[in-house]
Amino acid sequence: MRRVRVSSHHSPVQKLGDSHMKLTPKFRLTAGTTSSPSSQPEQSQPPWETPLIPGLPDDAALNCLLRLPVEAHGACRLVCRRWRHLLADKARFFTHRRAMGLRSPWLFTLAFHRCTGKIQWKVLDLDRLAWHAIPGMPCRDRACPRGFGCIAVPGDGALLVCGGLVSDMDCPLHLVLRYDVYKNRWTVMARMLSARSFFAGGVIDGRVYVAGGYSTDQFELDSAEVLDPVNGVWQPVASMGANMASSDSAVIGGRLYVTEGCAWPFFSSPRGQVYDPKADRWEAMPAGMREGWTGQSVVIDGRLFVISEYERMKVKVYDPETDSWDPVDGPPMPERIMKPLSVSCLESKIVVVGRGLHVVIGHVKKQSAGNGGGGSCDYLVRWQDVEVPRAFSDLTPSSSQILHA
Repeated sequence: MRRVRVSSHHSPVQKLGDSHMKLTPKFRLTAGTTSSPSSQPEQSQPPWETPLIPGLPDDAALNCLLRLPVEAHGACRLVCRRWRHLLADKARFFTHRRAMGLRSPWLFTLAFHRCTGKIQWKVLDLDRLAWHAIPGMPCRDRACPRGFGCIAVPGDGALLVCGGLVSDMDCPLHLVLRYDVYKNRWTVMARMLSARSFFAGGVIDGRVYVAGGYSTDQFELDSAEVLDPVNGVWQPVASMGANMASSDSAVIGGRLYVTEGCAWPFFSSPRGQVYDPKADRWEAMPAGMREGWTGQSVVIDGRLFVISEYERMKVKVYDPETDSWDPVDGPPMPERIMKPLSVSCLESKIVVVGRGLHVVIGHVKKQSAGNGGGGSCDYLVRWQDVEVPRAFSDLTPSSSQILHA
C-alpha cells in the first residue's frame, strides 16, 4: 500500500464567478451558459446601449422601425426595452417620423354606433390600407355626431372639431377641440364666438373659417368667423347676408363656397353663398352650381366634384364656364357603398366612406381631348374596394378628413 503525502500548504479556494479563477483548456462551458465570461458584458450592458436591430446601425434600424404600422406596435413593444420605449409613446414615435421626413396619408373618420350613438374615431392608413384608433375626444356632453364641424388643417398636422349639438336638445355648442397628429392627443381650444351646429367650414391660407349653421332653438345663423392661427382666437368676418345652415362646403381658388343643399322633395331652390377673404365679402353662388350641388363634394385639379345622393350616387364635375355639371365617365360606385356617405380627397383620389365604414377609392384621371367620342367628360373614375373589419358593421360615418402622419 502506497502512502500519500499531505502538504500543510493549502491553495486558496476559488468560488464560481471569481475574477481570478482560470479554466483549463479542456474545461469548456456551453454556449447557453449564463456564467460565461463572454456573456457577462451583454448582461450588464444598459438597455439603451443595446442595438435596436442586431447587425444594423441605430440610424438604419430606426428608419426601419418608424415604418411599422400603428396596429403592429402592441406586439412589437414586447421585443425589447428600446422598442418598447420607442413604440409605447405615439408622440415620441411620430416626432421621430416627422424629423426623418416620413409621411403617410391617414383617413380620419368620425363614426358613431347606430344603436348606442357612441362616438369614436377610426383611422385608415391609406398607404397600407390598415385601420387603427386614436384617443376619444374630451367631450362630456352627449352630442349629435352630425352636428360637429370637422376641419383638417394640413399645414399644422391638426384636426379641428368645432361646435356640435347636444343630443335630444336644441342646444348648440361653442366647443373647439384640436387633435394633433404628431402628439396623438386632444386639446381644448378657445371657444367660437357663436355656438353653432350643421355649419360650413374650410381652410384658406392656413386660417380656419366657419359660417352659418343652427343656433339655439334651431334658428339659422348668418354670422361667420375666422380662427387666427397665431393667437388661437376667433374673430368675426362679414355676415353671409342670408340665414342658412350648410349641407356642404368647399374651398376653390382661395374662396369658400357654402351650399344649403337640396332636400327631397324639392319644394324650393337651395341657397348658396361664396366668401372672398381678401375682400371680406359674400356673394350669391351661381344658379347652376347651387342647383346641381346635390351631394358631398371634393376639389381635384381645381375642379368641384360631387357624388350625387339623388342620381344613384354618380360622380359629376362642375364646369364654371357654362355653369353646368357633367357626368364623370367610368363605372358606377360599388353597390356595397350605402348612404349616409362621407367624402374626402387625396390628390387625384376620391375617398368615400359608407355605412359600416365600407371604403372605396375613386382614381380620377383626366382624359385627352376627344377621348371617348363627342360629349364625353374630361375626367374618368375607376373604383378600388378596401377591406373593412366586421367589427365596424354597426358604425355610421359622420365626417372624414385626410391628414399626413
